[in-house]
Amino acid sequence: MSILAGIIEREIDLVSRFIAALNEEQDCLKQAEPAPLPGLGVTKAELVEQMNALENERMAAIGEAGKPSGRASMENWLTNNPSDTAAALNWKKLLDLAREAKSLHELNGSLVEMHLKNTAEALVILTQQANRTSLYGSSGQAMPDTGSRIVDSA
Repeated sequence: MSILAGIIEREIDLVSRFIAALNEEQDCLKQAEPAPLPGLGVTKAELVEQMNALENERMAAIGEAGKPSGRASMENWLTNNPSDTAAALNWKKLLDLAREAKSLHELNGSLVEMHLKNTAEALVILTQQANRTSLYGSSGQAMPDTGSRIVDSA
C-alpha cells in the first residue's frame, strides 16, 4: 500500500468516527435529550482537527503542501498516477463518506433549528402569560385573569 493510500485510509477511519458521532448527536436530538450534546461537540471538534491535519498530510504527499485542499488536485494526482489503485479506491470511499457526513450534519442542523423554534415559541407563550395584566374587582383589589371576559366583567 502506498503512503497516500495509507493516509486516505486513516482519513476514512476519522470520517467514519465523525459519522458515528453525528448519528449519536442525531439520536439525542430526536429524543430531545440534550445532556450528551456538549461532549459530542467536543468529540466532533477533535475529529475535525485530526481530519484537517491528515488532509494537510495528504496534500504534502501529492506534492501540494501548503496549498488549499481540493478534489481537483487529488483527482489530478490520481489521473497522473493510475497505478496507485489502492489510493484511488480509498479516495472514492472517502468521498462517499464525506457526502454521508455532510448530509447527516445538515439534517442535525435542521433538527437543532426545529428545537430552537419550538423553544422560542414556548418562551413567547410563557412570557405573554406572565405579562398579562390582572383586573381589579369592586373592592379595588387585583383579581386573577381567568381568561374569560364574561366572568372578568361580572
